[in-house]
Amino acid sequence: MLVSIITPSYNQAPYLEETIKSVLAQDYPRIEYAIVDGGSTDGTLELIKKYENKLAWWVSEKDKGQTDAINKGFARAKGEILAWLNSDDTYEPGAISAAVKYLQEHPEVGMVYGDCNFIDESGRVIGKVNSAQTSYRLLRQGYAHIPQQTMFFRTELWRQVGPLDPSFYFAMDYDLWTRLAARTEIKYVPQTWANFRLHTSGKTILADDRCWPEMLRVHYRDGGSFFSVIVAKYYIRKLIAPLWNWRRRKLLKG
Repeated sequence: MLVSIITPSYNQAPYLEETIKSVLAQDYPRIEYAIVDGGSTDGTLELIKKYENKLAWWVSEKDKGQTDAINKGFARAKGEILAWLNSDDTYEPGAISAAVKYLQEHPEVGMVYGDCNFIDESGRVIGKVNSAQTSYRLLRQGYAHIPQQTMFFRTELWRQVGPLDPSFYFAMDYDLWTRLAARTEIKYVPQTWANFRLHTSGKTILADDRCWPEMLRVHYRDGGSFFSVIVAKYYIRKLIAPLWNWRRRKLLKG
């Protein structure tokens, strides 16, 4: 099975090379790897050109942001399995082969995901993402527990539910998960497949307050009620958000 990996990129030169290396070092033999850059001006192009003979293709042009870049990449993808890896995150060795093996052995499963480390700017492991098995019902309640960096899903399902909604800045992955889970089984595998980099210029730190309002947009769009678990979680999260972000910043400082 051919696996298409897309890296959306914009001015992440300090981290992009590690991202690229983590894909190229995978032991799975059939990978189509492409980088969709939004017109970076920080040395990113020099990095891409350094590895371009190992890429399926790449482009650098102005776009409408991360979601647009991912959609653009998947529109050209030829693989039977799709994934995207952001330009500041990395795969662990053997991640792709493990994901493919699971999907091959479980044809009823449309998406698989695993465990994920938090890493800092230098790549040091500073924590672990709270991954867990979820479902359509639980997703609708706000129980995501899916590290985007670890997810792999079947192209045939993408053709049914895609593309990503470009109106989302933060929760386009949550929106996709709910649409996939409504049609197929999604499964968690307790293996560490990726690393999620936290840094001061990352949007998880800078714009985390935009995530839950966007998740609520999905909830109400799909007929959800105000009197529901996800709405209650939103207001609780809003109250504790300053503490939540303080803890993340503390992790970064070591």
